[in-house]
Amino acid sequence: MKIMQAGLDAPSGCNKQTTSLIAVDDPEVLAKLHRVIDPPVGETAPAAVCVLTQRMNAYRDKCFAVQDYSAAIQNMLLAIVELGYQSCWYEGHITDDDRICDKMAQILNIPDSYELVCYLPVGIAEGDSMQPVKKAFEERAWFNSFPQA
Repeated sequence: MKIMQAGLDAPSGCNKQTTSLIAVDDPEVLAKLHRVIDPPVGETAPAAVCVLTQRMNAYRDKCFAVQDYSAAIQNMLLAIVELGYQSCWYEGHITDDDRICDKMAQILNIPDSYELVCYLPVGIAEGDSMQPVKKAFEERAWFNSFPQA
């Protein structure tokens, strides 16, 4: 609940609150989801959060659903680590042309007015987590203007 609440507490464009969540901790439901995720991901995690969105216009006929659910996912990833767990943001893997997300949505009885956009397996890492190599701060962040060449 703490992880999900962190996601729901994220800001959303014009407060439309387009993001919804389904936590899955039933081993039978997790097994059904894992059978449709190809190639497999997060199979050893004892729980997962599925992120749903509703695409609707918020301001001047603009939809902020992607920003809304991205903020929610970031909040949940921070909460997951704070609680001593690990996760990974799987979006493209399930929303690609093979539409794994649609198969997952069917398993979870998600109505057509919602779109499943992300799968966050949640568990304790089997080993030390590896942080990706990041560019130096000075290569990506500046003060007062973009640096002159």
